[in-house]
Amino acid sequence: MASDRRARNLIGRELRADPRDLDGAHPRALRRRRRLSPLTRRILVVNLFALAILFGGQLYLDEYHRRLIATELGNLRTQAELFAGALAEGAVEPQDNIGDSQSPETQTARLAVEPARQIIRRLVGLGRVRARLFEPGGTLIVDSRVLVGPGGSVQVQALPPPRTSADWMAWLNTAYDWIFNRLPRRDTFLPYREPSHPTAADFEEVRRALGGEAARSVRITTDDDLVLSVSMPVQRYRQVLGGLLLTADGVEIDEAMRGVRLNILLLFAVACAITVLLSIYLAGTIARPIRRLSDAADRVRHGHGRNLVIPDLSRRDDEIGDLSGALREMTEALWRRLDAIEHFAADVAHEIKNPLTSLRSAVETVQRVEDPAQQRKLLAIVADDVRRLDRLISDISDASRLDAELSREETEPVDIAEMLRTFVEMHNATRSDPRAPKLVFDAAPGIRSEIPGLEGRLAQVFRNLIANAVSFSPPDGTIRLGLTAQDGVVTIVVEDEGPGLPEGKFRAIFERFYTERPKGEKFGTHSGLGLSISKQIVEAHGGTIRAENRTRPDGGIAGARFIVRLPMA
Repeated sequence: MASDRRARNLIGRELRADPRDLDGAHPRALRRRRRLSPLTRRILVVNLFALAILFGGQLYLDEYHRRLIATELGNLRTQAELFAGALAEGAVEPQDNIGDSQSPETQTARLAVEPARQIIRRLVGLGRVRARLFEPGGTLIVDSRVLVGPGGSVQVQALPPPRTSADWMAWLNTAYDWIFNRLPRRDTFLPYREPSHPTAADFEEVRRALGGEAARSVRITTDDDLVLSVSMPVQRYRQVLGGLLLTADGVEIDEAMRGVRLNILLLFAVACAITVLLSIYLAGTIARPIRRLSDAADRVRHGHGRNLVIPDLSRRDDEIGDLSGALREMTEALWRRLDAIEHFAADVAHEIKNPLTSLRSAVETVQRVEDPAQQRKLLAIVADDVRRLDRLISDISDASRLDAELSREETEPVDIAEMLRTFVEMHNATRSDPRAPKLVFDAAPGIRSEIPGLEGRLAQVFRNLIANAVSFSPPDGTIRLGLTAQDGVVTIVVEDEGPGLPEGKFRAIFERFYTERPKGEKFGTHSGLGLSISKQIVEAHGGTIRAENRTRPDGGIAGARFIVRLPMA
């Protein structure tokens, strides 16, 4: 039972640490299995949305529709003027015979129905225009759609053209009519209703024509078909003999609109296909490399070993290439950090083991020794080892939290010249031994040496370098601190008159736990972390530190020199 609980707890911790589904697939992996990634869908939606707005605006065509209607009404007016002129010349008869001797200007007349019918039938022909003639009293006397014969009148109804297209084309036309007849229109047309016995009172434009004024109107049927009408007075001189009404359907207008819209639809289909293909290509150039980077990051995260690397896409020369380079550098920095932690842990264990071994040996020996003098000597060794452990642990603690502090703290302007001048004054004023080394500061007056950094950590660097120089300098020696600023870089030089550095150890002295102390110095006084910490602080500020030996004219070593370079911005 206890083992089952431990297993369940272990599985629970794994699920909390790495959320996966029941099949063991990570949520990101499930997203990548989709045919279209979310990024691809977003690119498609954005590009198609912009294209759809343009497409909808083009399909509206309201101004074009009004121009077509105006053109058609103009054509109807021209026909109406021709019809009215022909009727006024060829279908007029005197109203009575009493005034035959009167002049044509003063003689009253009326329309002759049969000649008017013949003229209208001849002028209308087989066109789609319908002509109706009303007498001044408002009665319909001629209708081009009504044939009068011996057996009565016959109503002529125009039939739609025969269907020659396929069924799917007819269905497409029906769908087109249904959709576009419901588009919002800025023009509002009056409804058209065909009266069973039309009179002039049923048409406002006819009433205006009987009053001697031409008029026009646009109406719409219950089937959303346009009906265009133009009325024209039939006049002989100044006498209004009747009102002519010409009406036509909007078939040609609808066909013109249909043709334009179908061209737009075809253009939209081509543009949509190109947009989709380009969007998929664009999404592929963005989503696919990002997916590769994400997969590689997951493999690095969940894999073992260092053979898993981030793909190198830096040749793209864009943001994704920059991301690839940043991820590769981050991965390499992570491996370096892991190596550093591993080596640091090994070095710490090694360095702590030495005083612990000495401490254990002294403690075990003091229990067997009865001589008080020997016991005091062993206890002194124990005390030295404890102090050494305390110093070592303090330095290790300081080194371990240095990275976090350097990345977390906010930088501020630090005047390096003022800092070094303060160190020199304090050291020279507090020397307990008159023969102790003296510090000398050398810098041009008023030199600008402000840099952005952490003042406490930079002070730690120069304290370490000064303390190191003091420990190696001979009595009555001189330690020189030089400062120069050029090309945005502050250079600090610390020189002593000691024995110098061992050849070939100019880089090794900056490694952790490396110690190379003067002869006669008590063992364990230094942990070997001072220069390593100084190098870490300087590099965190974007600078460099290096060491070299000073030489005399005869080629001998005159002392050690440490050179620190820090950027001013």
